[in-house]
Formats: sequence, C-alpha cells, structure tokens
Amino acid sequence: MAEDLKSGARQSTLRATNLALVLRTVCAAATPPSRADVAAATGMTRATASRLVDELVAGGLLDEGERTTATRRGRPGTPLVPGGHRAALGLQVDAGLLAARVLDLRGRVVAERVEDGDYVGSDPAATLDRLGELAAGVLAGLPGGVRLAGAGLALPGIVDVEAGVLLRAPNLGWSDERPADRLAAHLPGLVLRLGNEADLAARTVAEAAPGRPGPHRDFLYLSGQIGIGGAAVLAGRVMTGSAGWAGEVGHVCADPEGPACRCGSTGCLERYAGRHALLDAAGLPHDATPEELPRRVADGDPAALGAMAAAGRALAVALAGVLNVLDLPTVVLGGHLGELAGLLQPGLEDELGRRVLSARWRRPAVAAIQGPTAAGATGAALSALAEVLADPGRHLS
Repeated sequence: MAEDLKSGARQSTLRATNLALVLRTVCAAATPPSRADVAAATGMTRATASRLVDELVAGGLLDEGERTTATRRGRPGTPLVPGGHRAALGLQVDAGLLAARVLDLRGRVVAERVEDGDYVGSDPAATLDRLGELAAGVLAGLPGGVRLAGAGLALPGIVDVEAGVLLRAPNLGWSDERPADRLAAHLPGLVLRLGNEADLAARTVAEAAPGRPGPHRDFLYLSGQIGIGGAAVLAGRVMTGSAGWAGEVGHVCADPEGPACRCGSTGCLERYAGRHALLDAAGLPHDATPEELPRRVADGDPAALGAMAAAGRALAVALAGVLNVLDLPTVVLGGHLGELAGLLQPGLEDELGRRVLSARWRRPAVAAIQGPTAAGATGAALSALAEVLADPGRHLS
C-alpha cells in the first residue's frame, strides 16, 4: 500500500510538472505552435503532449486557433495560444497615481483604470479605499467569461512580501500598513500579493507577455515617478536580496552634502533626478506636461539646462557605483526618465563609459521604455499569472 501511495504521488508530481512545461512552451513561443510542435520542443511523445494540451484547453488555460495550411505531410496542425479568458488583476499606488489593470494570459490589457493625483503624505485609508473603488469598477466591467487567477499590488517602498506589510514608503509618508486588509472589503475573495513597484515594473521589461522573454534579460531598471525606484534583473529575474528590499537606487547617495531626502538621508539620487526634483530645479510646476521640460531645454532656458545637467551628473555617479558592483550591461530608464531619455542618454552613456571599470571591454548601454503608465500594475498582474504558469493544475476548471 505504501509503495502504491508513493507511485501515485510520483505520477501526480510528473503530471503537474509536464502540464507546466507544456503551458510555458506555448506561452514562450514566438508563433503559435501545434501539438506536434509542443511535443518536439518538450521531448514528449505526441500522445502525451496532445493529452496534456487537451487538459489545458478544457481548463481554459490554452485556446485553439484556426487550423493552418499544411506545410508537410499529414493533417494541418491546430495552432495553440495562451487562454484569453484567464487573467489577473494588477493594482498600483504611487505618489502620483492609482491604477487597476486586468491582464490576460496572452499579455493583453482586458480592462483598466488609471487615475492621476497627488498622494504624497496622503491618508492610507482614504487612498486605499479609492483604489478599491477603481478596482471594483474595473472588475464589474470585465467581459463575460473572463476569470481571475490572482491579484497583486505594486507599492513604492520597502515591502515585506510574505507578511503583506508595507514597511515604509517615504514619498507616500506611509509606514507599517497592511493594504490587503483595507482592500478586502472592495475585492472579496481575492488574495492580494504585495510587491515593490520598481521590482514589478522591471518585470514588464523582462517579460513581453506571461512566460515570453522581453527585449532585455540582464539590466538595471530605473522607475522614474515622483521619486525613483530601481530593480536589478539577472537572467530575467529580479534580484530581490535576502529580505526582498534590494534595488532602492533612488536612495543611493549621489552627494553626501546634497539636499535632505524624505528617507532621512541626504543627497539621494531622487533629490536630483526624481520628477518633482527636476521640475523644481527647472522652475516648473509639478503638473507640467512631459513635453515642457524638453521644450525649455531646446530653447536654452538656463534653469532647465541646469536641472538636466544636475540630474545627469547624479545619475552617472549613482549608476556607475551600482554597475561596478553588480556587473550589469544595460540601464533601462522607465517613467519620466524614459520620457527624457533623448536628453539623458548620450551624456549618461559617455559618463558611465568613464566611471564603470569594465567599460573598456563592455561599454554600458542606456535604453528607454516608454510604455503605458503604471508599469507596476502590469508587473503585479504578470507576477500573479506567473503562478498559473508554475502550477497550472491548480487553475484548471
């Protein structure tokens, strides 16, 4: 009897592993594969691959497309694509916005609401209640048949992921908050997993869609919002550190004699290159359009030129130190820094070329991502969908 139980456990584990392998293979494919393609890619027999595909199709995790014209002997293959009716909810609170976004297994935005605002020093209860209202409205408007597989929340600060606690968010002015408890009234039945905003935003660079590699795999990501978040990514995975708090590049010191920061230190990078800091230095209001600062630079405005020069110097000093320690080949600028990449990129690459020790052999590159706002919300949804790819058997209908 004991041997039978062990055999059953092994078979169950093998089935779960193979289901995950098949689902990941389809999700990662550049073009929709057939059952025969899946068998070839995974090394399974055609019968085994076909049986597992059938389970995933029946469970809504894979969909079948229109059959293609045969290019070899035999019947034409039926293309397979990730399920269009299985999705995840991604939420984000930042100092300048609230967001709720639903992403499906194909990486498509099914529904979303993004609301700009000023949440610096805001009341956590009121802000989270508003986010809950946005999320509930998004979920109420989902197309028929869409089922949620999970949910995540991106927060700009130090997060204890396992305990579900936002330990500190300097720009929000929040400490020791449990956002999931507050949001539970608006999202009954959903288990909400917390994460750092920059870590989750970096995931949108590493993954083009759930399980599909993005344009960069090894990079340092800078999330430019009112402040600056950061994440180091190696082989497509965020390097979170021993407690999950790695990547706070915005609070790397660019000048110890510099201005005081909300974190309690002085001369932090975000005090020069954060959005509000840049606008203040350029003499612009915080609600200036993204085009205004580049326009003033182009017009030769002294304050705007000085603000950009100070930001460039601070970025070069802080990022060179990080790259020397972590040996990453690329810096990816997101948020407002991505919008300013045309101004920052040439000088920053030159300065990193001088400051990074290994630049003689591999000169650091600076890239920009100018995607939709609230990348953290997209990353939170991707993180939830990654759990489906890791163990699809738990999510079969």
